[in-house]
Amino acid sequence: MSEVLDTAIFAGGRSKRFGEVTAEEARARAQELRDASGWGPTARVAPVARAWGELARRMDDAGAATVAELEPEVVAEYAEPLWVVPPGGSLL
Repeated sequence: MSEVLDTAIFAGGRSKRFGEVTAEEARARAQELRDASGWGPTARVAPVARAWGELARRMDDAGAATVAELEPEVVAEYAEPLWVVPPGGSLL
């Protein structure tokens, strides 16, 4: 699980560890992706945007300041839908 939390992602205007992402940053990422989604190929972005929004809600419900404060099962549940870990485990 530590490798997922240590994965570098873009949030809050910079690259950071996934485990350091706050609920506010997750909400902002969800909105950014919702704004980018549309029809055709960009429609594929919508599920990722929804996952970021759901993650923010789960963090709020758990009182977690960062992703790292969530239960490992929750982190694992969101790793692929957020593309922190590519679906299937590899981009290659």
